[in-house]
Amino acid sequence: MKRIVAITLTTASLMAGSLAQDAKNAGLTPIPASQSALLKLIDNPKNPISKAKVKLGEKLYMDPRLSKSELISCNTCHNLMEGGDDGVGAATGHKWRHNPHHLNSPTVYNAVFFGSQFWDGRAKDLEAQAQGPTLAHPEMAATKEHIVKVIKSMPEYVKEFKEAYGDNVKITFEKITDTIGNFERTLVTPAPYDAFLNGYKEAMTPKQKEGLKTFIQIGCASCHNGVALGGEMGAFNVTGTYKYMSTGDFKGDKNGMVKVPTLRNITETAPYFHNGMIWNLKDAIKEMGRIQLGTKISDKQASSIEAFLGSLTGKKPHMMMPMLPASTDATPKPDLN
Repeated sequence: MKRIVAITLTTASLMAGSLAQDAKNAGLTPIPASQSALLKLIDNPKNPISKAKVKLGEKLYMDPRLSKSELISCNTCHNLMEGGDDGVGAATGHKWRHNPHHLNSPTVYNAVFFGSQFWDGRAKDLEAQAQGPTLAHPEMAATKEHIVKVIKSMPEYVKEFKEAYGDNVKITFEKITDTIGNFERTLVTPAPYDAFLNGYKEAMTPKQKEGLKTFIQIGCASCHNGVALGGEMGAFNVTGTYKYMSTGDFKGDKNGMVKVPTLRNITETAPYFHNGMIWNLKDAIKEMGRIQLGTKISDKQASSIEAFLGSLTGKKPHMMMPMLPASTDATPKPDLN
């Protein structure tokens, strides 16, 4: 009996090793287990990560006073207490207005691994992306001048910028958004899937491993690959037309390309697709098979893939809600108009 058990375990181990290699051959890449390797992957040489920048960036990310109404922060649409998104179909911003293109808020978790930011890929990195929502009228609706004035009006913020960048720092809109981007670079969520690909064979359940096989065999990894399992620009409506394409006017970038959403933490980021019109994950899987792969995914296959996607739910960075500096007489007043 012992000999049979030993052989069985060895075979299972070999199969797991083969599956991990198959995944890597399909272009799937884990988050590095080494902190030094991870830092090399997420850092920006032009805006190096530091504890002081990250601490300050977290406060700025959470501070609603950067918005025109002083009611909306980055965390409003990218809630770090759940999936890093807002859980509604279309992003909702200033004066409670929905995104005019009916665009869904993507998760900010693991966005550092994306090749480009926004659904149309117009921002190259997180620092550039952070500038958009703060100034966009349907979102935070602020101006560069308002944001700089808010920060400079509070001595505690001025002190923290000096701690992060040196006494001669010039507090500009770009420096503020760079600091937010610096914090966002640390929002990485390693998952059981990563542990499995990094050599820990028991990190995923048998159902999740079977789902990974199905994911690869059906062709999902042709677009959802790399560290982010997405994040690059790709063609949309390849073999069919998305059934909710008429909701909103978004058609992709000038070439019709759309950023492939990450599958990390996908079980926590419903609703799905660029316009947030599908709430059920199995339905989203089937629709992707139809319009991207020309494949009718069965209930069994969809359940199998869904099991695998559960292994992508990662461990979020531990954080406490930061205490923000008190406003002063010089701090701009809220404008709800």
